[in-house]
Amino acid sequence: MRKTFSAILVTTLVLTGCATVRDSRVNPFNWFGSARSEPIARTAASTNPLIPQSSGLFAGARKRQATYAGQPFDQVTDLTIERVPGGAIVRATGLAARQGVYQVQLTPANEDELPVDGILTYRLEGVEPAKNTNVGAKPTREVTAGRKLTDQMLAGVRTIRVEGLRNALTARR
Repeated sequence: MRKTFSAILVTTLVLTGCATVRDSRVNPFNWFGSARSEPIARTAASTNPLIPQSSGLFAGARKRQATYAGQPFDQVTDLTIERVPGGAIVRATGLAARQGVYQVQLTPANEDELPVDGILTYRLEGVEPAKNTNVGAKPTREVTAGRKLTDQMLAGVRTIRVEGLRNALTARR
């Protein structure tokens, strides 16, 4: 038992330490090969039967929910851009005028989300509650929103700008 366990342990350590095993047929992760993309033959009338068409009892409610009723934040307090593989994540922290703001998002200033003169602009927006809420202390009114940008979206961008009602923060590349 001791010899078998020792042999298995040594074999495992040797195989995991060897960089060429990663690409060899000994590695079980390579047994099925790599994935390949293939085109799908589609007919003109191919639709997904699981996605309902815009008819039915709640079709009107679904259309009403599509509009975003967010208002710009009072202040933008922090702007951070983190590089990730394939792009960047823009993270903005804002200070609301009162507590209870929800559905916070970074909304692009233009529909196409294209930079204007090398500046990509977003508004920090959130939906305010219907009833009046307390103003509260600063930490209870702070919220953070993020948005992932791909390398293609960042092509030609020199500055990212996030706007609030009272101020705007910019970050340069």
